[in-house]
Amino acid sequence: MDKEQKKLTTNFGRPVDDDQNSITVGIPGPTILEDIHLAEKLAHFNRERIPERVVHAKGAGAGGYFEVTHDVTKYTCARFLSEIGKRTEVFARFSTVGGEKGSADTARDPRGFAIKFYTEEGNYDLVGNNTPVFFIRDVIKFPDFIHTQKRNPVTNAKDPDMFWDFLSLTPESIHQVTILFSDRGTPKSFRHMHGFGGHTFKWWNVKGEYFWVKIHFKTAQGVQNYTQQEASRLAGENPDIATDDLFQAIKRGEYPAWDVQIQVMKTEQAKNYKFNPFDVTKVLPHGDFPVIPLGRMVLNRNPQNYFAEVEQSAFCPGNFVPGIGPSPDKMLQGRIIFYHDAHRYRLGPNYHLIPVNSPKGVKTSNYQRDGAMRVDENGGGAPNYYPNSFSGPEPQPDKAEPALDFSGKGARQPYIHPNDDFVQAGDLYRKVMTDEDRNHLIGNIVDHLGKAQKRIQLRQTALFYKADSEYGSRVAQELKFDIKEVERLSKMSHDERAKATK
Repeated sequence: MDKEQKKLTTNFGRPVDDDQNSITVGIPGPTILEDIHLAEKLAHFNRERIPERVVHAKGAGAGGYFEVTHDVTKYTCARFLSEIGKRTEVFARFSTVGGEKGSADTARDPRGFAIKFYTEEGNYDLVGNNTPVFFIRDVIKFPDFIHTQKRNPVTNAKDPDMFWDFLSLTPESIHQVTILFSDRGTPKSFRHMHGFGGHTFKWWNVKGEYFWVKIHFKTAQGVQNYTQQEASRLAGENPDIATDDLFQAIKRGEYPAWDVQIQVMKTEQAKNYKFNPFDVTKVLPHGDFPVIPLGRMVLNRNPQNYFAEVEQSAFCPGNFVPGIGPSPDKMLQGRIIFYHDAHRYRLGPNYHLIPVNSPKGVKTSNYQRDGAMRVDENGGGAPNYYPNSFSGPEPQPDKAEPALDFSGKGARQPYIHPNDDFVQAGDLYRKVMTDEDRNHLIGNIVDHLGKAQKRIQLRQTALFYKADSEYGSRVAQELKFDIKEVERLSKMSHDERAKATK
């Protein structure tokens, strides 16, 4: 940095003669209005905080690259995936979901796992979590779900009744709840957890053939988690432990990496599969759809400024590139629209011009103009309408994605059966978890659920029983419920069970 750059100025370049004393009439004052430097300094200070993210408020980020390690061109024509060895710059943000910006990194919560790929065809955002499923499968439930994970509108405190009332009335949540209350709900760091795109996406190749694809990031550092006791202790001792861990690891040159894999389902398989493959509360079993290696992501650059890159970074599941697109997943369909809306509210209509959000591999060209914080040339003298005869940008018909056939009634409709919400949660408990995992799961659930009202505890315990009788019986025993009563409730329909525990 040269000497000229070290001189203090106002935002508009005027030299500042004194940054310790405001302009006053005599000693001690009063201060006079013409102190422009003082006015600018305090006015900017009042506006330093942009609106906090409603979800994923607490987070950390880093830059790096993605490298293709295996040929997947039979599935997609996305250019950044077109050849082995090809590298694409990325920026990643990890976060907790429900807590505020000052919450603890070790809170029991899913972790956001968002990646921005700066490709030569525009930005591609993969916006997922460290879990492969989610609590709900219809986006219309999302505001209600998030409200229950926040604060009671009367007490302004976290409320176990709100938390468990919603979940116990939403049986589709049982798979994610089982993951969340295992030790996977308190990962040791952002480096020591997997990442998942969650949704099923549509990929298509140069022939126009399309496939349904799920994307997984498997940590090369190995999965490591905290127990509930460790996580609670660290929430008080070092609430920013994961944020600091990521920064310090990269600073030391210990660059975290993830192996990227996909699962591929052919279009014919989706039509008659045993459950709806677009239901984000389900995983695709690896036995039916083996993972296929794709590439590797490495994070090797810390942000130079947290606010500029991490706080202002904005990811949207609707940012696709040719060769990758959405599926009929109801959650994804809502997210691809309303994430942009959230960013426009928080960062402004031109948030795409903030460097961390701007495409790096291609120059944008369209007819969007004006708006707050338009800091580029604003289209210059080019036309701001289409069609035109003044050499404005033209659509590219060859980039259209393969058409899908749709039919049916336009109505508010649930996912149709077969759609058992309990099979995969039960399999997770029985077949995947170790005895230690199951012991920790039961203890974590009882500790949290035990703070809710008894009728809500009973309703939720019946859902655990429906997933696995041992699972529900162990929770019931710890909460002092009659196991026969839990079993009876578990055999009721959803509406009957809700009415019985009203």
